[in-house]
Amino acid sequence: MHILVFSQYHTNPDCPATSRHYSLLAHIARYHRVTLITTRTWEQQRLTQEFPWLPEGVEMRAADIPYHNRMGPARRVLAFGQYVAYAYREGLKVDKPDVIWGISTPLTAAWVAARVARRRRVPWVFEVQDLWPSFPIAMGAVPAGWARQRLFALEKSLYQSAAHVLPLSPDMTRYVTDLGIPAAKVTTVLNGTDLDLAARATDAAVAALRQEYRLEGKQVVLYAGTFGRANDIPTLVAAAEELAAQNPDMCWLFMGLGYHEPLIREAAARCPAIRLVPPQPRHAVFTWFRLAAVSVVSFLEMPVLDANSPAKFYDSLAVGTPVIVTNQGWTKAFVEQHGAGWFVPAGQPDALATKLLELLAQPEKLQTAGQRGKQAARQLFDRQQIAHTVKQVLEKAATLR
Repeated sequence: MHILVFSQYHTNPDCPATSRHYSLLAHIARYHRVTLITTRTWEQQRLTQEFPWLPEGVEMRAADIPYHNRMGPARRVLAFGQYVAYAYREGLKVDKPDVIWGISTPLTAAWVAARVARRRRVPWVFEVQDLWPSFPIAMGAVPAGWARQRLFALEKSLYQSAAHVLPLSPDMTRYVTDLGIPAAKVTTVLNGTDLDLAARATDAAVAALRQEYRLEGKQVVLYAGTFGRANDIPTLVAAAEELAAQNPDMCWLFMGLGYHEPLIREAAARCPAIRLVPPQPRHAVFTWFRLAAVSVVSFLEMPVLDANSPAKFYDSLAVGTPVIVTNQGWTKAFVEQHGAGWFVPAGQPDALATKLLELLAQPEKLQTAGQRGKQAARQLFDRQQIAHTVKQVLEKAATLR
């Protein structure tokens, strides 16, 4: 079977990114022919050269289209449009596929997958990584009312035209079915994590990292990910400074890049307990999570963000580090159900500092929660199992002609 994949951003484990689809494509390509239409955006951002850029068996067609998080809305829209034009042309040139897999975000990548599927008269599967256009609209990136209406109409039409829909969280699934899409046509496939890479976070690797970064005797709090507008970073910085004044053995690491990096850099300059760590390759990030006593997964208090499926949530639990979440959605329900973490409302630095102070004084409680999270991760977050589910959905969809 030939599977044609539309994904604007391809990464591998040498990149400072989740590399979800690297794992999924590697599994699926063992059974089927896979052609990926993407861009070279991340290829120049590799931090190491340990992994091949493409999984074995995957064919790639890639456009040189610049993109980065510092781009404004207009420049991002241009990049999305350039990918659509390239992907549409290439999608009509490749050997006819049996099924098409369209991966959003952005929504335009799913749209071009649907267009090519219609033109070539093959079924397509829609993977929903984030709720677009709800997220950019909530963040004020689409001010015109007519544009918002058009985008919502486009979104619903894509759900309707897809043979199957793959949301990355239970809350996303609920959102899709609430639009009238039959539940039988929707399968939740969690973002998940790479348990083989998590196994690299050994005691020796953690000890070496502690020594290299002079963290011996420190209780580490970790935020790893994008420093974006949606991530409530000012709250974390304020909580870190408050906590540092009360717990001299605490060190809060902020690992990543993004909009709020200057804010973190300024805080680190005035508070030695706050450190800014550069982005790490995918295969190394797990040791940083295991080094931490607790990690924080934060978002602004917006209903659309409650549905998120953040990689750092899965990665932390996979190595036995409990998580504090700040959104009200399924991650809150998950950590409470499994005893793998805690909830603190977004935008409340005092409450976050108080909870962390309480937890850091109870290392046994942190360890117990971490072990519960690790057990849940083994059962529910393995990307090899998720890849098998995606493969089955694609195989079934290919029969719906």
